[in-house]
Amino acid sequence: MTAEPARATSIDGKAFAAGLVDRVAAAASRLEGAHGVKPGLAVVIVGEDPASQIYVRNKGETTQRAGMRSDTHRLPDTTSQEDLLLLIAALNADAGIHGILVQLPLPAHIDSSAVLDAISPDKDVDGFHVVNAGRLAVGLPGLVPCTPLGCLMLLKAELGDLTGLNAVVVGRSNIVGKPMAQLLLGESCTVTIAHSRTKDLPALCRAADILVAAVGRPEMVRGDWVKPGATVIDVGINRVPSKDPVKAAEGKTRVVGDVAFDEAAAVAGRITPVPRGVGPMTIACLLANTYTAACRSVGVEPESLDASI
Repeated sequence: MTAEPARATSIDGKAFAAGLVDRVAAAASRLEGAHGVKPGLAVVIVGEDPASQIYVRNKGETTQRAGMRSDTHRLPDTTSQEDLLLLIAALNADAGIHGILVQLPLPAHIDSSAVLDAISPDKDVDGFHVVNAGRLAVGLPGLVPCTPLGCLMLLKAELGDLTGLNAVVVGRSNIVGKPMAQLLLGESCTVTIAHSRTKDLPALCRAADILVAAVGRPEMVRGDWVKPGATVIDVGINRVPSKDPVKAAEGKTRVVGDVAFDEAAAVAGRITPVPRGVGPMTIACLLANTYTAACRSVGVEPESLDASI
């Protein structure tokens, strides 16, 4: 009888994220006990976008579950840019708030870049401010975008020391691709940033010990793009028609990543699924960043939040 081929270990990001929230809660409690500082996160949402409302509610509930201060500012979609900037200025000045997050998208009449740039870099827990991007690029302490930070935590939990590994990041966005590459460089990986226009992209991916897919194209990375035994981190979240023709005709969808999971899982050593992979790490890392910002506000070195799954 022919043995079944080995299948990659599925990395349970949901379980890791739950553990990270617990570690953040414990570290935040110790910070408050020793220094009287309770980490505080303020989330600002403008308008009634249903998906954003759900996401903001989840952030608030998770923040409170971690024993941290959670403030949510819900503004009507008629809010002016001037009034929004005044709120940001007030939050910047509030010593009890250590993290500020403005939920995107904003209404069309508001310049998102101007709003995000108005957040103090020391409270920019999304890690999007140009100052934090610069700090990451030159290796200075700063706040790192949540999704790539979560990816790095998963990689270190699975692989330990990443020194010398070949890493290919498919995607060059400021939110995921570029900061992911910087984080991997910081771990002494040999890093290549690729994208949809890279020549012979499949061959390049096949050389990767670590393959991070963050290009935003459903199942673009095929199984034969993956080096046997490689670790594959799939950042993509894409909605595609249901496999069931009847449900597809009714407009029903399913969520897939940027990697053809079944194909890749037959070749890789480890792989993140979609869902339950990278996605749950985003809110957990948002809390981790808030804790880090709270520590730095009083000159305290944050505790390490890394751990094995």
